[in-house]
Formats: sequence, structure tokens, C-alpha cells
Amino acid sequence: AQHHFPTREDLFTAALDMMFDARMAEAQRESTELPTGAGRTEAVVTRLIESYTGPLFKAALQVWTAAASDPELRARVLPLEERFGRVAHRTAVQQLGCDDSDPASHRLVQATLDLARGLGLADVLTDDSRRRSEVVRQWAAQLDSARNLTVKA
Repeated sequence: AQHHFPTREDLFTAALDMMFDARMAEAQRESTELPTGAGRTEAVVTRLIESYTGPLFKAALQVWTAAASDPELRARVLPLEERFGRVAHRTAVQQLGCDDSDPASHRLVQATLDLARGLGLADVLTDDSRRRSEVVRQWAAQLDSARNLTVKA
């Protein structure tokens, strides 16, 4: 491992890149399976939240925890996290079919991602899938009824 990754930070950032690439490839495959019309928003929100409750998120969380107390690792992880956030946002916009140029829609997509991350953190120690499914249904209904958020038919 040290031949390919001379430092611990090199190994961690390469692992984060690999996890991110795997998750984005999975998200692209899932995009083709999303329903059209009624139920699409709930399916998108469900899949977004599943990405934050899955093993890749939990593995990345371990690196973030280490980076919180390691300035050198944090300096390497922050730019990756910013890139991941931008791509996750674009993916959510595309899957939801909303107008990201509208400030309200932009904030709703970001709130959806923040909600997904929070629910992912809540799932780390206990399985809260029953409560989470209720939250998903309610949030999807809010998104569907929100002004300026146009869901693809």
C-alpha cells in the first residue's frame, strides 16, 4: 500500500475518490429506473437518503471524523467534499427535474441533501428506517407542492 500511497492522507483521499466514483456510477444507473409522474419525487428522495445511509457514506464518515482532528487530512478532504457536494446537488437537480436557477428551488434541493445527510447520521448507531420512511414521504410531498419546483412528467 505504501508503494501506491506514500502517505496516510494519499490513501484516504484515494479511498474517498473511489467511493465517490462508485456512488455516482450507482446514481447514474438508478436514474434510468426512476418512475415518471406521480411517485418520482418520493423515489428520488428515497434514493438520495439511501446513499447517505449506505456503507459508502458510513466509510466516508470515518475519514471525515479523522479529518476533524487532523489539519493535514482536513486540508486534503475539504476540496473533495466540496466537489462531492456540487455533483450531488447537480444529480439531485437532474433527478428531481427542477429549475436550479430559481433560488427557492435551489435551496429546496440543498435542504433535501442536508436532510439526507442528517438522516444518514441518525442511522449510524440505530436502524431508524421506519421513522425515516415517514420523513421521506412527508418531505417528498412538500417538494411536490413547493412553488417553482417542477417535477418531470
